[in-house]
Amino acid sequence: MTGAERPPQPPRDWQPRLVALDIDGTLLAWIEGAGQTSELITPATHAAVHRAIEAGAHIVLASGRSPHGMDKVADLLDLPAVAEDPIWVVASNGAVIFRYPPLEVVHEETFDARRAVEEVLEHHPDALVAVEERGIGYRVNRHFPEGELSGEMIITDVDDIVAGPVSRVIIRDPEASADDFVELAARLGLHGTDYVVGWTAWLDLSPVGVSKASGLQIVCDKLGIDAADVLAIGDGRNDIEMLGWAGRGVAMGQSVEEVRAAADDVTGTVDEDGLAQELSRWFP
Repeated sequence: MTGAERPPQPPRDWQPRLVALDIDGTLLAWIEGAGQTSELITPATHAAVHRAIEAGAHIVLASGRSPHGMDKVADLLDLPAVAEDPIWVVASNGAVIFRYPPLEVVHEETFDARRAVEEVLEHHPDALVAVEERGIGYRVNRHFPEGELSGEMIITDVDDIVAGPVSRVIIRDPEASADDFVELAARLGLHGTDYVVGWTAWLDLSPVGVSKASGLQIVCDKLGIDAADVLAIGDGRNDIEMLGWAGRGVAMGQSVEEVRAAADDVTGTVDEDGLAQELSRWFP
């Protein structure tokens, strides 16, 4: 948000009761030119997260990743080791909520993606399509570039991939750009779905009304926490709703302008440990 649109900021003695953290580009730095992030938590980020935990805050990972791509990040942060109860995790851009450990899905939103997928493929017939195969990897029409999906890739016809209800569909065209997908998605409307475009020509389709914000609201309801007491940090277009919903939403320094505009503030880039910078403000 900018100028007069920016809401009042929390007082300096405010302390978040829940901290919602995006993963790729927020907790984990991008590997230049590789289309994936390094599975490495910096010491500054690890220490800052644990100061928040010691102060009594709930740490909730909120990502577009599927569940089996998120438990490993929780382990990197040592969250299960310090939590009194299984932690809460918002996966698949809010469509799946699970506790960990063990990995137990407690809420899932699904939708019929067939028509929306058909509409996109009419314009990008060579695009890659994927749907999670929980606990294994993904069902895909063709292999995605190395490192872009976690787990096994099971080759499946597109008709079979979207034959039943799904929680999230990924459409990827390595020959197109993010701007191409932004324009296409806006023009098509993508009947019966919500959507978000990633850093590249990567389109996530999800059930209408489902986002990281809606998933986090479910977690907050379970924990008895108001959105006003949430600090959310992210860097992607799929973080926009979350940043606007939280009491304080902070964009990473490398975020595109529309993400920065949705946030209350902007911290350093992921390579500058921007997440640790923001957490240190409230958990010194």
